[in-house]
Amino acid sequence: MTTTREGTCCAEMAMVCLTDFEEYAKEHLSKATWDYYAAGADECCSRDDNLLAYKRIRLRPRILRDVSLSDTRTTVQGTEISFPVGIAPTAFHCLAWHEGEMATARATEAVNTCYITSTYSTCSVEEIAAAAPNGYRWFQLYVYRDRKLSESIIHRVEALGYKALVLTVDVPYTGKRRNDIRNQFKLPPHLKVKNFDGVFQEATGPAGEEYGVPANTLDPSISWKDVYWLQSLTRLPIIIKGILTKEDAELAVEHGVQGIIVSNHGGRQLDGGPATIDALSEIVDTVQGRIEVYLDGGVRTGSDVLKAVALGAKCVFIGRPAVWGLAYKGEEGLKEVLHILNDEFRLSMALSGCRNVAEINRNLIQFSKL
Repeated sequence: MTTTREGTCCAEMAMVCLTDFEEYAKEHLSKATWDYYAAGADECCSRDDNLLAYKRIRLRPRILRDVSLSDTRTTVQGTEISFPVGIAPTAFHCLAWHEGEMATARATEAVNTCYITSTYSTCSVEEIAAAAPNGYRWFQLYVYRDRKLSESIIHRVEALGYKALVLTVDVPYTGKRRNDIRNQFKLPPHLKVKNFDGVFQEATGPAGEEYGVPANTLDPSISWKDVYWLQSLTRLPIIIKGILTKEDAELAVEHGVQGIIVSNHGGRQLDGGPATIDALSEIVDTVQGRIEVYLDGGVRTGSDVLKAVALGAKCVFIGRPAVWGLAYKGEEGLKEVLHILNDEFRLSMALSGCRNVAEINRNLIQFSKL
């Protein structure tokens, strides 16, 4: 029970599913912050299709399989996690909760899953590592025109025990997010992109600021040869985030990366590309187990997780729902989001006749007849 300012008691709203957290966040965050997190590019077709695509996929449940015991554990890059859901890299967690990414790190450590920290964090990579010393973390990287910036942060995260680099490849330029333009979105003065604290103090040029750093900081000339450049700098596994086609999946394998995240940046970059769950099969078929394939975008229920794993994703990552959990109750709110997803996933598995993650395969998916 919670007590209102007037002193009357009211039953706390029961959080039953991820959309409950979404509604709470929409109600409690400022309009500009909500719009920033919710934004898709242009008409938001890809953003919305990421969700709708799951609803088009049907399951083929098997029955009488003794599902009295179930095990949701899996591994990513050889490390065991409690279930195949991690936290995707999203920016500016301090906009949702005062402790920001430190709360995210503690929640994912407690639940024992993978947290991909964003370059655009409002806490530094050092603060995040100190907040959850035993957490399993990867670091999401952009390549900057000033390559020394990228080099320096790679060395920092390697020294801090981050276990992989996630190279985001779908942002040579930032997508057009209409509400951010209308709202003239800017970080409030008390927040900054902590990983570059002091780097850009004098550097905001005539083009102004874009999402906490000077505009035109990202390098649009990034190409496959930069994967070799990254490999020359670090011994960490490199995972490429932002692949949507079999051609690029094949090139990723040929360039010796250790994983692919099938992603359209939450529908925030190119509008009109495929939903990620729709792109997954051709990428899994091309890779044929040579490297691990993950997915983000549109995951809202345990049965969404089940469908993605059945179609060949080793793990899925959630972006916006993590922010909603933070907006609700910080670390505790995000833990609640993850627990709900894990419970739903376990139930969907059992109702489909799967006792562990290894038993989930494509036979579970109804491919509709054309």
